Amino acid sequence: MDATAAPGSTPPSLRLPLMALGGLVVASIAATAAVRLSGMSIHEPDAPVLMKRALQFDDRSDGGIDVFDATTHRRIETVTGQAGFVRGTLRGLARERRRAGIGASAPFDLIAHVDGRLTLVDPSTTRRVDLESFGPTNMADFAHLLRDDVAASRRN
Repeated sequence: MDATAAPGSTPPSLRLPLMALGGLVVASIAATAAVRLSGMSIHEPDAPVLMKRALQFDDRSDGGIDVFDATTHRRIETVTGQAGFVRGTLRGLARERRRAGIGASAPFDLIAHVDGRLTLVDPSTTRRVDLESFGPTNMADFAHLLRDDVAASRRN
């Protein structure tokens, strides 16, 4: 320890680096706030659409979720069991709808892009969930809903 520093104070040799580090932290926070407040989009532009399906999700009394093709009104799957990622994703989007005073009947768009990304979009609130961000297993919980041959029931 530096003999010239008072007990409990920062030694003079560390003051400049600590001040520089503090300035860097403040500058990072200010830059992040400026981008967020400006409304500037920080998302990478979407790749062209490979496949798109409008889906409706209905809660069941037994805790499951019925998934319907919004165009044909045909049930394409019943999600049963935990299905934590599916439930959590839909819960977040439903919360946004309630805040906006929008009912649950409007469909969601599940969109596969040519670059392999998968997005769940709520056209009524413009909220989107980039599903690939949650890993391949969670993304697969939604990706199979794009197929026409989805089994009528799936156990998780």
